[in-house]
Amino acid sequence: MLNRLPEYIDPLHLADKRGELKGQIPVTSLDRLADILFNDTGSVHVDLYFGREGRLAKIEGEIAGVLELKCQNCLQAVEFTVKNSIKLGIVTSIDQADRLPDDYEPLLVSEEKIPLKNIIEDELLLILPGFPKHQHNCLAHKSINNGVDAALADQQLLPENPFSILAKFKNTGDL
Repeated sequence: MLNRLPEYIDPLHLADKRGELKGQIPVTSLDRLADILFNDTGSVHVDLYFGREGRLAKIEGEIAGVLELKCQNCLQAVEFTVKNSIKLGIVTSIDQADRLPDDYEPLLVSEEKIPLKNIIEDELLLILPGFPKHQHNCLAHKSINNGVDAALADQQLLPENPFSILAKFKNTGDL
């Protein structure tokens, strides 16, 4: 068991040796998540077990952590707790992926060594919400700081009538 996770792994070799990886990956190293994160502090705990079931090389385990995502309503931080089980079947072709048992997702390996963070990022991207937002109505709770913001908020609350220009012509008789 390793406390410090390797950057690159050979999943088939680890499956043959019944390897185990436990440790933490810093959120700052997860580049593909940068656009949806509000803050890249913290880490994701990784607990992976490699093995074989007959001819099937597999990875089972769990990833857990707390990520600060960017709320898509108010653009402020919203905490998202991640605790997800992983069940991957290591395959080298699409045909092998089609023959996987239903409870396994394929991990297509074309090279011997692959970045461990790519596996973790893939799993996180699959479970994170597509539109992260607060549970409460965060726009209603947002404080209005100055008079300009208050005026804009008042204008946004009242829908503009698209026929208001015609109403002016009706009153003046210019039409």
